[in-house]
Amino acid sequence: MADFARVSLAMMKSVHTPPGLLQLAACAPHAAPNIILAMALVVNMVLMSANAKAQTAADLYKEADLPLGEKLLRDHRCAECHIRRVGGDGTAIYRPKGRINTPGALRGMVETCNLELNLTLFPDEVTSISAVLNRDHYRFK
Repeated sequence: MADFARVSLAMMKSVHTPPGLLQLAACAPHAAPNIILAMALVVNMVLMSANAKAQTAADLYKEADLPLGEKLLRDHRCAECHIRRVGGDGTAIYRPKGRINTPGALRGMVETCNLELNLTLFPDEVTSISAVLNRDHYRFK
């Protein structure tokens, strides 16, 4: 875990990260695994938001395998988890105010689910899932 924490800290230093977060991250080699996972999620969101501004949906999803994304959404029971989290049919999760407003942020959120739930998805699978969500719910250009 200590190596992972050092990599996370280096990644956060490579993008503009608030100093308080860097101080917290510096403690990571001695932190509990759940703290390290939380930091990894923060790093992921920071990196995705940095990339999000530069990429359009067409660029980000041009290689996406939509049938694979649909299959992965079914196989991992994403809708069931979303229903448990937000109620109703679960689709309310797709438009949280101000959180998901770019294609890169959408992909970052799918990656966050991947990490939180230990789905072990490959990057192309995360992209395929986010491309399906973009097509069906977000419609970023």
